[in-house]
Amino acid sequence: MYHRGHNQEAPVQNHRIYSCDDHLDINALPHKVFVDRLPAKYRDAGPITIEQDGKTWWTLNGEVISISGRWEGFNDAIQRVEGLDPDGMRAGDPKARIEDMDRDGIWASIVYGPHALSGYNIPDPEQKKAVIRAWNDWAAEEFNLHSPGRLSALPMLPTTSPEDAVAELIRSAENGHVGALFHCFEVDLLDAKWDRLWAAAEETGLPINFHIGGGTKLNPKEVQQRAMFAAIVPLQMDEPFAIMIYNGALERHPGFKMVLAESGIGWLPYMVARMDATYHKHCVPYPGQTISTLPSEIFERQVYATFEEEPLGPELIPLLPVDNLMWACDYPHPDSTWPNSAAAIDHALGPLGEEVVRKVTGENCKRLYNLP
Repeated sequence: MYHRGHNQEAPVQNHRIYSCDDHLDINALPHKVFVDRLPAKYRDAGPITIEQDGKTWWTLNGEVISISGRWEGFNDAIQRVEGLDPDGMRAGDPKARIEDMDRDGIWASIVYGPHALSGYNIPDPEQKKAVIRAWNDWAAEEFNLHSPGRLSALPMLPTTSPEDAVAELIRSAENGHVGALFHCFEVDLLDAKWDRLWAAAEETGLPINFHIGGGTKLNPKEVQQRAMFAAIVPLQMDEPFAIMIYNGALERHPGFKMVLAESGIGWLPYMVARMDATYHKHCVPYPGQTISTLPSEIFERQVYATFEEEPLGPELIPLLPVDNLMWACDYPHPDSTWPNSAAAIDHALGPLGEEVVRKVTGENCKRLYNLP
């Protein structure tokens, strides 16, 4: 099995490397991201920062949701370079991120924003939409604008209603965003009302990204559950994936592209084969089913999956459509390959040849998100 830090003399790639799943968590955000953009009536509710016990904290509706700066006892990838990020704010500085991308040989980055904005109770739907809009606007107007085409922080879509999600998707497209994050675990994907969103995604051409993080009762904030959560959370994407195939959403909207972000690929060959077998046994014999196309064909036409390290890559990748797989660095999370991504790429993909490496680490991401 490949371990970070090994094989650091891996060959330098002769094409641009695109990382399709990186992160900017709320602890590294500049303090004025929300307060400068929220309507006056929501500014005190936040998210805002407060000083307490000699530290700075993010609060939302009076509840502490994160520290600002470095988490004690939590080692992210940046800390592998001693002294590089003393205050824990480096990931939120676009200039510093570009420096770290250059250090790792990465040309462009798809960035997912604060998960702290999902799963927390914002009972007022108008406040929730305002908070999401504030992030989306900061991402477009400040973060991404620092290095257009190299930094692409994705907007979030509100889960308050399909109409709200559609409106924000259209607004995001107009603001130059290249895709959108939808917190699929917050809604009932079986509900046909969300078809309006899939239709809008097809019309705008923006991929809808489902990211891991939900679908389990395990709590990563509990130290004893952290390893359990990290081990199983990619597999929780199986249910949203199966629902979107079998409920006909993807077949009805063949131009709609969906991304399983940070899902890994190890489970996908089994899952796709299983869905094809299930289609023949449980769909074909019965009238009135919602799909008439093999799940593997829908997958190849419309679904993408991302991964970081993949020890079994040479064995697994040939079992999947290579045009649908995208490599990711996962900066700055602990699972990240940074700053030794060349070695990770060589280990997972090197034996498969230059064409596969070029597609999975560059061309697929560039094409899907229409990047330069």
